[in-house]
Amino acid sequence: MEVLDLARWQFGITTVYHFLMVPLTIGLSLLVAGMQTAWVRTGNPRYLAMTKFWGKLLMINFAMGVVTGIVQEFQFGMAWSEYSRFVGDVFGAPLAMEGLVAFFVESTFLGLWMFGWDRLPRRVHLACVWAFSLATVASAYFILAANSWMQHPVGAELVDGRPQLTSIWAVLTNSTVLAAFPHAIFGAFAVAATFLTGIAAWRLWRSRADDGVWRASVRLGAWAGVVAFAGLAVSGDLQSKLMFSQQPMKMASAEALCHSEQPAGFSVFAIGDVSEPDCESVKSITVPALLSFLAHGDFDAKVTGVEDLVEQYRDRYGSHYPVDERLGELSGQPIDYVPNLPVTYWSFRFMIGLGAIGTAAGVAVLWLTRGGRVPRSRWFPRLALASIALPFVANSFGWIFTEMGRQPFVVAPNPSGVDGVWMFTARAVSGLTVGEVLTSLIALTLVYGVLAVVEIVLMRRYVRAGIAEPEPEKKPGDDNLTFAY
Repeated sequence: MEVLDLARWQFGITTVYHFLMVPLTIGLSLLVAGMQTAWVRTGNPRYLAMTKFWGKLLMINFAMGVVTGIVQEFQFGMAWSEYSRFVGDVFGAPLAMEGLVAFFVESTFLGLWMFGWDRLPRRVHLACVWAFSLATVASAYFILAANSWMQHPVGAELVDGRPQLTSIWAVLTNSTVLAAFPHAIFGAFAVAATFLTGIAAWRLWRSRADDGVWRASVRLGAWAGVVAFAGLAVSGDLQSKLMFSQQPMKMASAEALCHSEQPAGFSVFAIGDVSEPDCESVKSITVPALLSFLAHGDFDAKVTGVEDLVEQYRDRYGSHYPVDERLGELSGQPIDYVPNLPVTYWSFRFMIGLGAIGTAAGVAVLWLTRGGRVPRSRWFPRLALASIALPFVANSFGWIFTEMGRQPFVVAPNPSGVDGVWMFTARAVSGLTVGEVLTSLIALTLVYGVLAVVEIVLMRRYVRAGIAEPEPEKKPGDDNLTFAY
């Protein structure tokens, strides 16, 4: 394998693994903050028990997210040094903002919240968890702003072959990030809500002890999940319309639309080899004219196919890679502007399909627990626990589609904006040997595997332990009762 292939595998493994933790932290932190707010406002010990139980799981996940996230910084400099040099003048600002928010605000207020029980006044302690939660959201925004610049460069100009930042405001208000941010936040809520529902449903079924806590958690998770999946549908539609104008090749590949059509039907399912460039052997079950509406809001609009887009890309960005030994076997070769069609086509469908199943699961849970009912069938907790994986996998497929769909670019060109600011993935990799990259790939994969085992063991231990009997205890300087576990 080439260095480029190994570097891409390394990036894919570490990034997808890290992103398993990120949405759960974002969504669960906000839900836990809501639980504690309910306790402060009502004094109901049920909400305090919920806050402390789910808060423990939040802290475990947050710690693992920090550990796996640190690797990302080293990975860019190690395996993608040419990319780091190219984007550094632009990326520096949003990543510095994210670092300040993540490592200062998040860490400070999470520490105050963790160790402030029975030490801080209730409302001050509540403010700490909200500060931590909102900081995770802000941190996500800055990261998405940086990623969106890779998808759609703005606020920069090309100087001596490198983009230089001209407007941080343009980067932070990029239309791409404004569309991606709500989609990512709804995705985070979907992950956290299903996590809440699955674990609470298992605890509710396992015993009637503390069933008020588990029933409230199940209902909260199910409602949050239904709302989140509905938000994903709306924000996803807005984002896809934007992508049809900014990255038409990505969206044509998502449909395996080899030929331009007017009107274009939406492919629900394909039978055949979608990797074939002419798609002649592919038979699709389609909804007539729906793709035209999804792309342009017009049922009669034309949607450009892969073959026509390839010609446009060749005319604008060149037909061959430059002759450069750093490009390895791609030096002087024709540029393949078509992403991996099976990956883009099926990842797009798995993302949507798993989201639809998650919505149905949330509605089913709300129905089964209506009016104080507690399902006692064995399949209820099993399906609830299994459903936890749905939004995690859907999120992963969404990011795989987002990143692989813009290949062969690591920084995709802006079709109507900054001239010359794009970068081929083949030029972004470091000048390392195959052995060096393979060693780091194996080492990081093994370390991440160990971390996965640690997180699962810790999560399982605290979930099985459940909620201990609370003991009333006076808070210093506060006449209200709190509960120490």
